[in-house]
Amino acid sequence: MDAETKTVTFPRLNEPAPAFDALTTHGRKKLEDYRGKWLVLFSHPADFTPVCTTEFMAFARNHERFRSLNAELLGLSIDSHFAHIAWTRNIKEKFDVDVQFPIIADLSMDVAQAYGMVQPGASDTSAVRATFLIDPQGVLRAMVYYPMSNGRSVDEFVRILQALQTTDAHKVATPENWRPGDEVIVPPPATTQAAEQRMSEGLATTDWYFSKKQL
Repeated sequence: MDAETKTVTFPRLNEPAPAFDALTTHGRKKLEDYRGKWLVLFSHPADFTPVCTTEFMAFARNHERFRSLNAELLGLSIDSHFAHIAWTRNIKEKFDVDVQFPIIADLSMDVAQAYGMVQPGASDTSAVRATFLIDPQGVLRAMVYYPMSNGRSVDEFVRILQALQTTDAHKVATPENWRPGDEVIVPPPATTQAAEQRMSEGLATTDWYFSKKQL
């Protein structure tokens, strides 16, 4: 391997999320501070950029929606603490949107590196658009990376959070584009005997491995 090659580490699903202790616009924040709640940690390439501004406004407008699901928001970019403060004030002044969640100032790139947010193929000095859903026990449950040029759908992260919470509560899976109120997927039988019984269990069964139900 070339000595100049940079190694990018990535966190892994269903393992403890990388710990952090970072300066934010709301004081220092640690991963442990969010125990008992879901955490939506998301990065953006830079303050005072148009795509990032649209995303931050969307997260801010949905802040209470996330909180109603026992989730907190935490932003991050490789910008200074004062740049974050100036940017959030600018968003309030120019767009009348109040960003009330904290933003990590990650000039050292420690948090960004731990979460695989800095990717040489996309950018060596900025965090890509990455989003991580961390459960109340501090376990990483979902992560999504977007290119620098394209903004995220905040509605999709609300949907993923609702789906994960439904899976945890009811031990089921959710189909494509599932929304609360839709049928959920019942795990397939694990034995031949259970497969034989599946058709008589009162589920919406298409075949032994494919069954749905209403919660």
